[in-house]
Amino acid sequence: MDLAAASGECIGDIYRAHHGWLHGWLRRQIGCGERAADLAHDTFLRLLGRRETKPLGEPRAYLTTVARGLLVDFWRRQTLERAWLDALSSQPEPFAPSPEEKALALEALMQVDAMLDRLKPRVREAFLLSQLDGLTYREIGERLGVSERMIKKYMAEAMLNCLMLQAGDADE
Repeated sequence: MDLAAASGECIGDIYRAHHGWLHGWLRRQIGCGERAADLAHDTFLRLLGRRETKPLGEPRAYLTTVARGLLVDFWRRQTLERAWLDALSSQPEPFAPSPEEKALALEALMQVDAMLDRLKPRVREAFLLSQLDGLTYREIGERLGVSERMIKKYMAEAMLNCLMLQAGDADE
């Protein structure tokens, strides 16, 4: 099936043939039918947005690969949300944020997490060692086995991504 040239009818055929199976597979993975339905929907949206013009030879293999990636994102978001809510629960009531503030802060955390995930592993590690552990560039360089100059390059790349996130251009 050539999806680039296909009408919605071909994707509809894939949907009809595999949606029930995908929903069931996702439900077994996360134990929640409603969330599984959302992830199945998102998987098919990715299929619709597919740029590749080659025929989709094994629809279930493709759908499983996409769904696994969405599951990883889902679990990462859940872990991040749980950690943040645990931190909030230790705040005295007068200092607790409103539901709107919670939602905004959680969205910001998700964006920062996604930005960090897009960084090269060495850049991310250098950035986190600097920002969270307070290490100097020289100390980070020694720990990573690279020059201080390379750490400066890593940090410049990470800071550029932070600025892009702040400006709302992180996906560009």
